[in-house]
Amino acid sequence: MASDGAQRWWQRWRRARPAPDLDPERSDLVVVASTFDDAEAASVALARAAATPPAWDAAAPAVLRHHLVLPAGQVADAVAVAAQDGYAAAEAGPPAGVPLPDVPGGRPVVLQRVQVLDALHCSQERSRMAGLAQRRDGVALGWDALQPEG
Repeated sequence: MASDGAQRWWQRWRRARPAPDLDPERSDLVVVASTFDDAEAASVALARAAATPPAWDAAAPAVLRHHLVLPAGQVADAVAVAAQDGYAAAEAGPPAGVPLPDVPGGRPVVLQRVQVLDALHCSQERSRMAGLAQRRDGVALGWDALQPEG
């Protein structure tokens, strides 16, 4: 277990890293990778994404979006906590074909940030978002990633 000082240093370092240069509001962004299956590893989802058009570019930054369903009264707190790690709430509807769980007063929420994707970090962020949702009586549905088309 890391000491409090080491943990604070790690958190400062993570926040100090510059975000890769990609505007999440670009109109040419398309979904290049996704998984909404808790049993599917991020490495499997990314391998599929690299082999399926539109292909994921492992070297380029992507907009990583986590789809959650949270009670309406918990959304602001969840967004504030996620913002500490560079996430922002995004205007996006629930993913097509993914059933929404029965969360009392549930509201779909998308949290996104720009980063270069790899299986380890996707898996870590997926776990972090699942914990964030669970602590607020919500559910993490899964994640997707967007990159410019072409």
